[in-house]
Amino acid sequence: MTDAQLSQPEKDDPDSGSDHDERASDDKTTQKETSEEPPPAPPRAHVFIGAGLVIAGLLGLGVYNRVQRGAAASETQKATAIFAPTLHVATVRSDNSPIRLTLPGETMAYDTASIFSRATGYVSQRLVDIGSRVTRGQLLLRIAAPDLDAQADQAHAQLGQMKAQLVVAQARLAQAEADSKLAKVTNGRTGTLAAEGWATKQSADNDAANVSAQGANVAASQASVQVAQANVEAQTATLNRLQQLTSFERVAAPFDGVVTARNVDSGDLVTMDAASGQPLFVVQRDDILRVVIDVPQSGAVNLREGLKATISVPELPGQQFDSVISRTAVALSAASRTLRVEADIDNRAHRLNPGLYANVSLAIPRVKPGLIVPSDALVFDAQGMQVMVVKNKIVHLHRVSIYRDFGTTVELLGGIAKGDQVALTPPADLRDGDHVRVASSPASAR
Repeated sequence: MTDAQLSQPEKDDPDSGSDHDERASDDKTTQKETSEEPPPAPPRAHVFIGAGLVIAGLLGLGVYNRVQRGAAASETQKATAIFAPTLHVATVRSDNSPIRLTLPGETMAYDTASIFSRATGYVSQRLVDIGSRVTRGQLLLRIAAPDLDAQADQAHAQLGQMKAQLVVAQARLAQAEADSKLAKVTNGRTGTLAAEGWATKQSADNDAANVSAQGANVAASQASVQVAQANVEAQTATLNRLQQLTSFERVAAPFDGVVTARNVDSGDLVTMDAASGQPLFVVQRDDILRVVIDVPQSGAVNLREGLKATISVPELPGQQFDSVISRTAVALSAASRTLRVEADIDNRAHRLNPGLYANVSLAIPRVKPGLIVPSDALVFDAQGMQVMVVKNKIVHLHRVSIYRDFGTTVELLGGIAKGDQVALTPPADLRDGDHVRVASSPASAR
């Protein structure tokens, strides 16, 4: 096939002719662009249609999403309105067992005596020292008091003088009584003779006056005797006082015990002033010890004498000392609101010392049963301390107060009843009257 034959169809092809025309038109357009800027071609219709469809789709999607969100919100509101939280509850139990308290105490000597000097002098002999065990009446110290001894001797001599004066006064009284008796007899005789004319009337008057004078002498003698007796009694009292003071030159133990303090030595000057200075000795009775306990008000109401007390000392592990409450102060201290009580321990084996710290365990009977709930049931808010009691799946708030706190559980004074179901760790937004669901496995107050 020749080149002429191959080019012949291209001439007859209408498309090739249009392409030729388009190329020619493009050439002309190019030539016109070189001379001036042509106006933009108008947008085609299908572009507007596509944009409209996209906008319509977006609007429809937005409306659909809004409708879906509204429906979901309505469902949420409905679910919230009928929502009832699920709570774990515990049953309130009653405790009628004794109140067991372990309180700090202190051991003290059953008797303690601070011995001061009642005589002024020098220590001539000291027979005991700190730690010495003594018995009642045992001599502890001798005091040399020569001045006091001299005063006692002088008082004894003066007492002898007073007794002699009493004897003289009694003799004068006897003489006065005899003279008075004689005057009465003489007056009687003279009166008879004067009436018969054998004696003058003047003699009779003199004898009558003598009777009165002798009566006055008797009265004066009796008064002298009374004065002498009073002087003897006064001097006897003075002598007894001095003899008593001289007896204090011998310092003796007031009871069986141990010397816990000694503040003098031989040769020291001591005075009879007990208001100042230190005592000569301190003696304590330790065969019986007092254990002093301050019981708080919560346990003092029903505490009585005879209640059992178990005493232990940290330094003696494994050893316990059984006792009972021996005495109470009855009235509570206004400063600490505690009741001072004492328990006695038999310490004849001297296993304990006065002044030890001790732990005292008491089992105090209850006035009324206690109500025990878990600590998780307590709610603190603006209304104070409360618990939520669940009854018929409805919450009821009850105000309560704590009597004793055991950590995981507490004992309440009232506000609820035995057998009530209390909510454990309730939500903060739960209110009185709200409906709840109760968990299938309720807890219990331990």
